[in-house]
Amino acid sequence: MQPSPKPFFETLHALLDAEGEITLGELLDAAGEQTYGLLVLLLSLPNLIPGLNVGLAPIGGIGLIGLGAQLAWGTPHPWVPRKVQAQPIHKGRIKDALAKLETQLDRFRWSGAERRPLNRRWIGACISWTGFLLAIPVPLPFGNQLPAAILCLVGAALLEERPTWAWIGAAGALANTLYFASSFGFIARTLVKAFHALVR
Repeated sequence: MQPSPKPFFETLHALLDAEGEITLGELLDAAGEQTYGLLVLLLSLPNLIPGLNVGLAPIGGIGLIGLGAQLAWGTPHPWVPRKVQAQPIHKGRIKDALAKLETQLDRFRWSGAERRPLNRRWIGACISWTGFLLAIPVPLPFGNQLPAAILCLVGAALLEERPTWAWIGAAGALANTLYFASSFGFIARTLVKAFHALVR
């Protein structure tokens, strides 16, 4: 019987605990075939932090739309500009958000949850759609945090190859869509008012 593969979270913690700066490119090199899961996690985690997510949600959402599209298209490794890869990672914030995420993920790590490769095409479509929901400036409670949490779970599913987590994430994306759709009128009126205020 082969031993279970080492969870990537252990590698990620080791990199974040290392002294000195670490760039996004170094993290991607360490991720190897798990690059997609890592990028989904890194683009989603900051949006779980209250106050920080206001300006980052549209940027992260757009990045996730493109990332999911590449995954759905079947691209083996995502394209990331070299300038972006050279950017240093804010290790403190990422570690804090990662610790909170792992606390929640421990609830899903039951012994019967098997690991196996995921269908990356439908996972990519789910990431793109949820990234779109994240990018929308929705004036609703948990408007940014909810899609960010779903994306974190899907990213973790890719990293650890957990189909059950992916299905829970997909169900969450559907619930998130219904939540936004049920408040469409309120969202539309708020966005129209904000647009009128900007053009005056």
